[in-house]
Amino acid sequence: MAVGSMNIEEGNVYPAKTTFQVCLCCLIAAVGGLMFGYDIGISGGVTSMDTFLIDFFPHVYEKKHRVHENNYCKFDDQLLQLFTSSLYLAGIFASLVASYFSRAFGRKPTIILASIFFLAGALLNLSAQNLGMLIGGRILLGCGIGFGNQTVPLFISEIAPPRYRGGLSVMFQFLITVGILAASCVNYLTSTLKNGWRYSLGGAAVPALILLVGSFFIHETPASLIERGKDDKGKEVLRKIRGVEDVDLEFHEIKRATEVAAKVKSPFKELFSKRENRPPLVCGTLLQFFQQFTGINVVMFYAPVLFQTMGSGNNASLISTVVTNGVNACATILSIALVDNAGRRCLLMEGALQMTITQMTIGGILLAHLKLVGSITGHAVPLIVLILICVYVSGFAWSWGPLGWLVPSEIYPLEVRNAGYFCAVAMNMVCTFIIGQFFLSALCRLRSFLFFFFGAMNIIMGLFVVFFLPETRGVPIEEMAERRWKTHPRWKKYFKD
Repeated sequence: MAVGSMNIEEGNVYPAKTTFQVCLCCLIAAVGGLMFGYDIGISGGVTSMDTFLIDFFPHVYEKKHRVHENNYCKFDDQLLQLFTSSLYLAGIFASLVASYFSRAFGRKPTIILASIFFLAGALLNLSAQNLGMLIGGRILLGCGIGFGNQTVPLFISEIAPPRYRGGLSVMFQFLITVGILAASCVNYLTSTLKNGWRYSLGGAAVPALILLVGSFFIHETPASLIERGKDDKGKEVLRKIRGVEDVDLEFHEIKRATEVAAKVKSPFKELFSKRENRPPLVCGTLLQFFQQFTGINVVMFYAPVLFQTMGSGNNASLISTVVTNGVNACATILSIALVDNAGRRCLLMEGALQMTITQMTIGGILLAHLKLVGSITGHAVPLIVLILICVYVSGFAWSWGPLGWLVPSEIYPLEVRNAGYFCAVAMNMVCTFIIGQFFLSALCRLRSFLFFFFGAMNIIMGLFVVFFLPETRGVPIEEMAERRWKTHPRWKKYFKD
């Protein structure tokens, strides 16, 4: 079962077919995104549930229901925010460990470990009796997220044919959106149940089990096998996933890259010391920084809280979140169709413009209509804000959401790929921690002006793409430096003649 294709890019030909094996491996690996998405979507809904607040944060529950409480400050509590953000702090350190583990033992074992950590965290949260158990479970989930996010996008980029690498890699982001949507549906169904929060948090075990079982059916990537001296096995796997016998050209290109990589004893030192590694380091890291400061996790983490801030009831806020997350998943499908045709830069620039307009408009509406005390009168304004958030989320979902993961996974040379991608993942985790830990406090102090801040960030990141990011569509990973960085007007100075 294969669709014939020839990867023809600027004179080089890698014979390949888009095989069932490639699609299966990419789909199973992308379930790591399902884990990540479920956790992103579940935390905001759980923190808005009264039963959860009564069990773990009774002081927040009391403040939430005060008639004269400041609308923007109802959920401002550092421990409540720590429940959300602790996962990402753990993910930073787990990603560092995973970057070494993945290079030494392969992508596949690292993905298996990711599922085990996540499963253990889900079970601990399901049975949590106190805040310590709850945070401990979040830390284990963070280890699973760190191992998964560090490895899955690299796995997909290395196993996919260059011509279809973008679309196959976007499956990771698509399953993140599916996980977020599933989490919001679970939150809606469990919100009225006694201890419904346990079912919501324990549901994270489902994607972890899917990934754990599925991991035993995927191939290790040829690049990882060859890098670890298993040339014959690497060539055998390459034939299986490409669906052709003649893989010599691609095999020798990977072999050449691994020989260069083998000379590098300290990838992090190599990454930071060599001038030619700075362009991908800067671009890969800043893409993840900008992805988080689009403001997306404000919506993903705290959408139910945000809608309750505007005066919606608990059920209404959760329904609004389901609608928003449904738009997120559908728009990501559009990215799968466009990314290998329209290119990365086009989608990133359009997405930045769309998110700028919607963030600024939401900020203006809240500034005009949401006072410090009392709800917004009528249903028109919350409905308009919901529509704007859906437009904003769709812009993110077909641009900075998937491409923030895709581009960093395809721009580094093999010898520093794990180290470079760790820097991107670590930046993601740091920024996500900051957003998760301080957004509710920032909302309390900056109020609607917080949305103007995110709008301004979207302008800056759009300009960054225009002037600094090369187009990576269709270029074999091992040839990215020759074809893109060395010819880019602002980066070519970092390469020797």
